[in-house]
Amino acid sequence: MIHVASLHDDVSDEFPFHRSAASAPAAFGNKLAVLGGDFLLGRASAALSRLGSNETVELIASVIANLVEGEILQMKGNGRPLFFSVIDVLRQIYLKTALLMVQGARAVVGDVWKEVAYAYGRNLGIAFQLIDDTLDFSSSTAQLGKPGFADIQLGLATRPALYAAEEFLELEGMIGRRFGGDGDVERALTLISSSRGVERTRELAWVHAEKARDVLALLPRSEARDALEGLTKGRCQEAMVDTHEGQ
Repeated sequence: MIHVASLHDDVSDEFPFHRSAASAPAAFGNKLAVLGGDFLLGRASAALSRLGSNETVELIASVIANLVEGEILQMKGNGRPLFFSVIDVLRQIYLKTALLMVQGARAVVGDVWKEVAYAYGRNLGIAFQLIDDTLDFSSSTAQLGKPGFADIQLGLATRPALYAAEEFLELEGMIGRRFGGDGDVERALTLISSSRGVERTRELAWVHAEKARDVLALLPRSEARDALEGLTKGRCQEAMVDTHEGQ
């Protein structure tokens, strides 16, 4: 419910559809989309309280605050010279995507396994978002379920664009003005497609997915571990297949 509630960021992104269906703002308007997200957060909070675990409530509550922090970081930080740092991008990915997986994993294990849960959730979450960032440049609108090249059109520089800027310095100026100049979007897409930006991002996603799979070896064998290994293997294969297809 928390993840679905967070999708009311479609209001700020102004997406007409999401996962091949009309986005909440497009279907119901901005006000109802925001109120619907707030309602889901309320129901999620009520469900958490019924668990009777103060630690779990605290962990998941921190996720909600960090989701908002990550969104603000993206909205305010992107486009400034400071945001050229890949460290800033990874922090945003961690706050907006990986932390939900981190805290969800930590909330259901005993103290002895919390660091393992943290490492698993962090690496899987980062891999998940990095692959998603590459799909914006390599998949059709029908496959994505949202407009293609949406990040660039929103003025956002994701990892593929930042990697491409290392090869084509011309992109730095475009990133600095949030791709707002005449012809910026089209020129940026041409430069990114001519660079190794997407390929390098897939390779980094593979590294993090492999780290997530490796850390699972520290857990005792169980059905839950097998399920997590299957989930991680699928993400690893997705990164590997996409990378090979791009070569």
